[in-house]
Amino acid sequence: MGINRRDFLKGFGGLCAVAGMSASSGLLTGKTAEASSPTHDEAASSDKSTVRWGMLINTKLMTEADIKKCAEACHSNHNVPDYSNVAQLGHTEVPEGGNVKDEIKWIWPATPHQAFPSMSTSQASSQFPHEGEGEGMVAVLCNHCNNPPCVRVCPTKATFKNKQGITMMDMHRCIGCRFCMAGCPYGARSFNWREPRKDKNTLWGGRPIKLEYPTRERGVVEKCLFCNERLEKAGVPASGQDLLPEQVPFCVKAAPEGAIVFGNLKDPNSAIREALRAHHTVVRKSEAGTNPSVFYII
Repeated sequence: MGINRRDFLKGFGGLCAVAGMSASSGLLTGKTAEASSPTHDEAASSDKSTVRWGMLINTKLMTEADIKKCAEACHSNHNVPDYSNVAQLGHTEVPEGGNVKDEIKWIWPATPHQAFPSMSTSQASSQFPHEGEGEGMVAVLCNHCNNPPCVRVCPTKATFKNKQGITMMDMHRCIGCRFCMAGCPYGARSFNWREPRKDKNTLWGGRPIKLEYPTRERGVVEKCLFCNERLEKAGVPASGQDLLPEQVPFCVKAAPEGAIVFGNLKDPNSAIREALRAHHTVVRKSEAGTNPSVFYII
């Protein structure tokens, strides 16, 4: 039996509508193949996980000089190049103070407005009265969010959440698309536009290459990893116990005593949980819904 064009289009439209309803139903009930496969983030935040590393930064105890000391400890031990004092890279002249585009940073000082852009000017003035005098600066870094947008947008899963809540980077899987940089609401990632090694022993900027930590290649993204390589030197401490000295992140070791508290957010007896109970704290850009693991006393 023949069928005309009008009847065919009517029937085809009905099939599409049914297919669309079925697909919508599957998405809403979570029965699609993609939805049934757990992500790195879901695994890290599951009830089975007993560890979620976090950090509490007391801005009242840190000056800009202290933050720069923490940054130097971090960057020198993780082979981060410093382009700020490089006059020429190959055949390219660099403007005085370096090119912001080339800058690689894992932890750095920021103004209160940069760290907390949703804070009003009057609030910032009352909370950071000494801004501009070497004080009032805020240490910022990757927030190791429990709901990280950078992980969702990475096409190769080069960035992922490990089982202890750290947002990790697999430099070998990074293709340099920089989707993660666009997805991060905190600007916590840097891109290697240049070869970071000046020669086999030295990074650009003069820092010697530490053989204990791998250098990166041109064309990949990098950021703070909560010194995961140090945390892995020993197991997770028992409830209420401190990390071993060789496990403590470099920035924590370099900071003034008590200025940065690091520990397991899922241990109610940990030092960081006790500090969070004792102080009013804030996170950066809470409106983004990322659930950061870095907290601030301001």
